[in-house]
Amino acid sequence: MSHPDIDPPRLYAAREPIFPRRVHGWFRNLKWIIMAVTLAIYYVTPWIRWDRGPAMPDQAVLIDLANRRFYFFWIEIWPHEFYFVAGLLVMAGLGLFLFTSALGRVWCGYACPQTVWTDLFLLTERWVEGDRNARLRLWNASWDLRKLRLRLTKWTIWLLIALATGGAWIFYFTDAPTLLGNLLRGQAHPVAYITMGILTATTFVFGGFAREQICVYACPWPRIQAAMMDEDTLTVAYREWRGEPRGKLHKGEATKSDGGAKGDCIDCMACVNVCPMGIDIRDGQQLECITCALCIDACDEVMDKIGKPRGLIDYMALKDEAAERAGETPKPVLKHILRPRTMLYFTLWAGIGVALVVALFLRSPFDLNVTPVRNPLYVTMADGAIRNTYALRLRNKQGAERDFTVSVVGPDGTVPAGVDLTLEGLPAADLHVAADSTHTQRVYITAEKGSALAEAAQSELTLWVEDATDGRKSRIDTVFHGRSE
Repeated sequence: MSHPDIDPPRLYAAREPIFPRRVHGWFRNLKWIIMAVTLAIYYVTPWIRWDRGPAMPDQAVLIDLANRRFYFFWIEIWPHEFYFVAGLLVMAGLGLFLFTSALGRVWCGYACPQTVWTDLFLLTERWVEGDRNARLRLWNASWDLRKLRLRLTKWTIWLLIALATGGAWIFYFTDAPTLLGNLLRGQAHPVAYITMGILTATTFVFGGFAREQICVYACPWPRIQAAMMDEDTLTVAYREWRGEPRGKLHKGEATKSDGGAKGDCIDCMACVNVCPMGIDIRDGQQLECITCALCIDACDEVMDKIGKPRGLIDYMALKDEAAERAGETPKPVLKHILRPRTMLYFTLWAGIGVALVVALFLRSPFDLNVTPVRNPLYVTMADGAIRNTYALRLRNKQGAERDFTVSVVGPDGTVPAGVDLTLEGLPAADLHVAADSTHTQRVYITAEKGSALAEAAQSELTLWVEDATDGRKSRIDTVFHGRSE
C-alpha cells in the first residue's frame, strides 16, 4: 500500500476528465473573437490569390520548397535571404518574452494553436453532448445506443475538423486548388497524403483527448514562462484577503466587502468548473494556469448575483494582492506594463522589425555574385595579352524577364586602358535572364600586352550590371591576376 509520506511524487498523473462549463463574459467573448480570427487566417490564407505575372505563382502565401522560394503577397524571399525568416523567428521569441513579462501566459490562454483547437473541439462537444452537467452524466452512464450515437457524432465532427486542419497545412506548400483536385482524384504525391494523415491524427488526439496534458507534459513554455514572470507581471489571481474565509452566504449577511468578517467567496466552484485546465485558482499560482481568465468571468457572474463587487478573481500583479492586504493602493496597470524589463524587450523587438522592413525595401531586385576561375589564374593569349575568367551569377528576382548589360571599371570608376570584357557565347556584353531565376555566365576580362593590368600582380576591378529596362545598377568587386602573380 502506498503512503503519501514515504512514496516519491509521481512525474505523471493519470488524466482526470475535465468538462468545462459554459461561461459568458468579456474574456470569453475575446477568446471567441481570437479563435474565429486565427482559424479564419489558417484555413482561408492558402486560397487567397495574388497576381505576380505569367511566370510566377499566383498564391498569396506559398512556401515553394521545390523552387526554394517563400512568397508572402508582394514579398518574395530567396534562399540567400533567409535572414528575413531568422529575423521573424527572433521577433516571435522576443514577442513571447514581452507579452509574458507584461501579461503572463496570454499567448497560451488565447492564441496558442493547442488552445484554439481545444476550444473548437470543446465547442463541438458542448453542441453535441450538452453543457457540463449533461457531459458528466453521459461520461458516468453505461454504454447504450444513445451514448454510442453521441460519441460517434462527436468523434466524426472532430475527425472532419482534424482532416481540414491537416489538409489546410499542406496547401501552404503548393498551389491549393491544384493540390485539392489531385487529392480528391487520388493523384497527389504520397508525401501529401502522409503529411495530411499525420497532422489529422495529431489534431484529433491532441485537441480531442490530450487537451490540457499537452500543456502540462509536452509543452516547454510553462517552465520557460516561470523565468519570464516577476512580481510586476499581470496575471490571473485570487484576492485571498477579500475572499477568505469562504463559505455559504446567508441573505443579508455582511462580508469583507461590506465591512464584515466573512469572505466574499461563497465556495460555489464556478471558477473551477469553467477552467479548461481543471485547476482551482484560489490555490495560488500554478504551472497549469494558462491565464485564459474564464475564471474571472465566472466569478464576476456570481458576484453580480449575490450583490458583491466584481474583481474577487482578477488580472493583477502578484505584489498588488499583498499591497491591498496591507491597505495600500496598488500600482496602476500601465506602471506594471511600462517598466524597464518590458521596455527593453519592446525596444529589441521593434528594432529588429524596423531593420527587417528597411532591409526589405532597400534590397535590390537583382543580385550579383562573381567567382574568379583560379585553375589557371590567368591565360596568356597568342598576342601576349592576359585573360582572366570569372563565373558571374545573376539573380533576377522580378516577375518579368530582364536584359542586363555588364561592364568593368577600375578603382577610379573609369574603364582601365587596354581592357576588354566579353561574355562566353554572346556577341555583346548583354545578358537575357528569365523571370525569377538565376543565370550563370562565364565572363572573360582581357588586358592587352604591356598594359598596367597585364603586368601587375593583382589589380582591383568592379563589375557593374545595369538593368536595361529601368536603369537600375548593381556592382560587385573582384580582382584581376596579371603576369607578375
